[in-house]
Amino acid sequence: MADNKPVLIELAEDAPQVADAPQVPDVLEAPQGQAMQNVVKLAARRPSVLARWFWGLLVSLLLTVVSISAYNAVLGLIATTPMLGYGVTALIGVFTLVCLLIAGKEILAFASLSRVDRLHARAGQAMADNDVAAARGVARDLAALYRNRDETSWGRARLDEGLGDAFDAAAVFARVDQTLMAPLDKAAQQEIEAAARQVATVTALVPLALADLLTALVANLRMIRRIAEIYAGRSGTLGNWRLTRAVMTHLVATGAVAVGDDLIGSVAGGSVLSKVSRRFGEGIVNGALTARVGVAAMEVCRPLPFEPGKSPRTGQIVKSALAGLFGK
Repeated sequence: MADNKPVLIELAEDAPQVADAPQVPDVLEAPQGQAMQNVVKLAARRPSVLARWFWGLLVSLLLTVVSISAYNAVLGLIATTPMLGYGVTALIGVFTLVCLLIAGKEILAFASLSRVDRLHARAGQAMADNDVAAARGVARDLAALYRNRDETSWGRARLDEGLGDAFDAAAVFARVDQTLMAPLDKAAQQEIEAAARQVATVTALVPLALADLLTALVANLRMIRRIAEIYAGRSGTLGNWRLTRAVMTHLVATGAVAVGDDLIGSVAGGSVLSKVSRRFGEGIVNGALTARVGVAAMEVCRPLPFEPGKSPRTGQIVKSALAGLFGK
């Protein structure tokens, strides 16, 4: 017959006490948007001088070897099979022509970006000096820059109507913002919202380790390219990479890529992140950091600087991008 009496276990005097145990934290560590921070640091990192020499010499060596091999192969074909040799020569000529066209496109893209940079600098100087004549010159040059853009036709038609009534540079640029830049700014914000939505969705729903990093990198590169095309008209591959590095370097230098309470509060109202999983919280923060990169790209690519306090707000862009995506 089993004994049903209670069993008393004697504990040693030096046994750990419950009161001495560390307290369990009330909330988990807030999401940091690690994927986006890695993307920004990766894009902003400048290769060393030794690495640049290595890749430059490697590309030069490969081009030399390929060129000599192709030349010898074509000469051998012409000597043995003239028709085939001439056909291969024609293919090489067409390929060279395509390469020259691509190079020309890249040069035109750099020229467009340089033109936008000059307009940006002139506008900033005119605003600093309150030079009405210089401001009107910048406004007319902006109208000429976008003369082939259908979305600016209404603004260009009404821009000159108000320039004569403006008696300071701020009024001139306010007129340009209202008539000429408004549709371009709207298109750029739509690109930012789309990129933020994509990054947030993939981070929240795809549990793969590198999926959020690759998605953030591709989405941000495409977003910056589209913003440059909206404001400058064209953006080549090399120009887009230079622009991406400039944007990311600016974010790292200013500390804007760090996640702070202001970003969490503006995006999630301070309480949403505590109601959803950490994965969804990471998605929201990555989307917010993508929007912050987009706003920085607008400030870099826009030929007319934003007035103080008039630049798009990251929180508002993210709320619009994620409306209904994660619920209220």
